[in-house]
Amino acid sequence: MAKSSGLNFNLPSVDDLFSTEEERAEARLEKVINLSPAEISDFPNHPFKVRMDAAMQEMTESVKQYGVLVPALVRPKPEGGYEMVAGHRRKKAADLAGLAEIPCIVRQLTDDEATIIMVDSNLQREQILPSEKAFAYKMKLDAIRRQPGTRTDLTSVPLGQRLGQTSREALADKSPDSNTQIQRYIRLTHLIPEILELVDNSILKDQEMLQIAMRPAVELSYLRKEEQADLFAIMDEMDCTPSHAQAIKMRQMSEAKTGDERLAKDALVSIMKEEKPNQKEQFKIPKEKISRFFAPGTPTQKIEDTIVKALELYRKRQRSLER
Repeated sequence: MAKSSGLNFNLPSVDDLFSTEEERAEARLEKVINLSPAEISDFPNHPFKVRMDAAMQEMTESVKQYGVLVPALVRPKPEGGYEMVAGHRRKKAADLAGLAEIPCIVRQLTDDEATIIMVDSNLQREQILPSEKAFAYKMKLDAIRRQPGTRTDLTSVPLGQRLGQTSREALADKSPDSNTQIQRYIRLTHLIPEILELVDNSILKDQEMLQIAMRPAVELSYLRKEEQADLFAIMDEMDCTPSHAQAIKMRQMSEAKTGDERLAKDALVSIMKEEKPNQKEQFKIPKEKISRFFAPGTPTQKIEDTIVKALELYRKRQRSLER
């Protein structure tokens, strides 16, 4: 008996044979359905934190009173149930409010499509931590790189270098940050969690923690993990963080090391002890206290020079009296 040739004649399915085109079109339309929050799992490695802050309390009170007004976006999972794409905070507020169901749009999405939508929808939030943007942008760019016909050098160019048109559009698409700033955020993913937490604190402003600005943090991301761990211990002990200039110096010294060599702790301490421009002690005299000694319009520098000379003469006179 001859074997089947395996030809595909594109025969219609049973459902197609016994349904109209209108019914089939209706089945393809997205609909809003009510789902139990227990049926919806979080997006894998979701970079945006659901914080129990004042905004969440306000959202919970609103949900208690009015319900969830904007449907969440979910996608079906192959093994059953659904995966949240956009709406993690709404789901949490519904849980806290004791709602049994929330409205959801169910959409068939690939992993990369879901990632891009998840990132873009969360970037519209009012307060986003640097660590959230860092991992979100990295996830989005990895997804974009896998799209057919997209350049694969989106994250490999040096900071500040002009990108090709296609890359610029891919990087800036629905993003509130410039391409260069996005690249800086992505560099933060190379920081150890302890230092990345200090970058987040530049937004959260927890008085019990140190905080570090974006630019020095980017430079520190080029240090080896072991060097970062050493630096974090030093920052904790000295109760201060490096300036941008100090961070650049640490990076340069680290990159000069080869093989298994690493930046010594003593070198890190020495750099941290260098005086920062913004840490120089400033002594100010209220203008109204000294204005009567100078003609109107006297330049500030001349006033400072005159005061210094007067103090020098006073010190000389005091020394001569002591002899």
